[in-house]
Amino acid sequence: MARTVAALSGGSRITDYISLGVVARMFPPDKVSQTLKRMGRASSRQRDLPAHVVVYYVVAMALYMQASYREVLRCLLECVQWLMGDGVDLKVAGKSGISQARTRLGWEPVQALHDEIVRPIATKATRGAWFRQWRIVSLDGSSLDIPDEENNAREFGRQPSSRGETAYPQIRFVSLVENGTHVLFGSRMGPYAMSENALAVEVFPSLAPGMLCLADRGFYGFNLWTKAQATGADLLWRTRMGALLPREKEFEDGSFLSTIFESPKDRPGRRNGVAVRVVEYTLEGVEETEAVYRLATTILDPRRAPAQELAALYHERWEIESALDELKTHLRGNRIVLRSKTPDLVRQEFYGLMMAHFAVRGLMHEAALKADIDPDRLSFLHAVRVIRRKMTRAASLPPSGVAGVSRKGPQGTPG
Repeated sequence: MARTVAALSGGSRITDYISLGVVARMFPPDKVSQTLKRMGRASSRQRDLPAHVVVYYVVAMALYMQASYREVLRCLLECVQWLMGDGVDLKVAGKSGISQARTRLGWEPVQALHDEIVRPIATKATRGAWFRQWRIVSLDGSSLDIPDEENNAREFGRQPSSRGETAYPQIRFVSLVENGTHVLFGSRMGPYAMSENALAVEVFPSLAPGMLCLADRGFYGFNLWTKAQATGADLLWRTRMGALLPREKEFEDGSFLSTIFESPKDRPGRRNGVAVRVVEYTLEGVEETEAVYRLATTILDPRRAPAQELAALYHERWEIESALDELKTHLRGNRIVLRSKTPDLVRQEFYGLMMAHFAVRGLMHEAALKADIDPDRLSFLHAVRVIRRKMTRAASLPPSGVAGVSRKGPQGTPG
């Protein structure tokens, strides 16, 4: 059958449709449908808001944090209607209808889709993503404000302050970032009282051989070190200056071998020890620095990674600070609280936010590869604005859940 050009309905703005196009490219409809079926959340009957549309709505909420529930849904459904033609009758549900649809979906399928698709995306051609043969990743955590509802406060808690407690309950989360692309992956969230170290254990399964993980001294310790090392990834973590790391063998590059132990009582008999290589260095001519920086690494052979190169590389860890700032300031919006008023929907919204960040970063990575530049040279804020305002390519998302419908967009552009 001949393909036809789809026309925008009266009053529609082409700027409203980009979010679905970008999100559906990174999270294809067939993957969404498979996940929903596997988890028993696919819509069993036709609804105004079937489950697969709600998945995209949850991600779109993060792209339009400052818009109302119904405005976000209107933008999403106009795109669906545009793709499917005027014969499709879609209604913009009220706030309660949207909450009911999100509650039916739950948070588990959204997390499952996140875990399956949100992964490192750098290729060998991606500039700034590699140190020798290793893919550079970093580990860190942060927190997000959530609505001041009794159930949210009970489930997630608040941050203590000198005047009692913070105004809003908060969630804590820990993520890995692929340094070269700023893709946040492996993310896990929990109550504010849950430590970043405890959440890190849940993040470690996303590490893999061929990665070199950077982390600050807050994560350093025998238990976390050995659990991270067991994934097959290599580690380069800053240590506390008080950590006992005697020099057992010195190398020409100034680094030395040492051994860490599970317990001080294991040290005399050298039981349960793990070998590490230690790099110590100073930063000369830089104000407000510490006297000595100390790093521990699993790369024991200095020929594979000289000390000077590791010292320079460690400061790439700050890339995760930039990625978290993108998530919390440029995408979410400064001082904007997440929307969800129940704990399950908070979890759902969190993973939708991480998926939205991934969609933006995926688009930026494609652009950087085509231009043969480092993705760091592209503005995340500009990319978000483009995604909100300009249409590149819309993806097919039938409200009935039938994939494979393809229409042409304005001026014959593939839809």
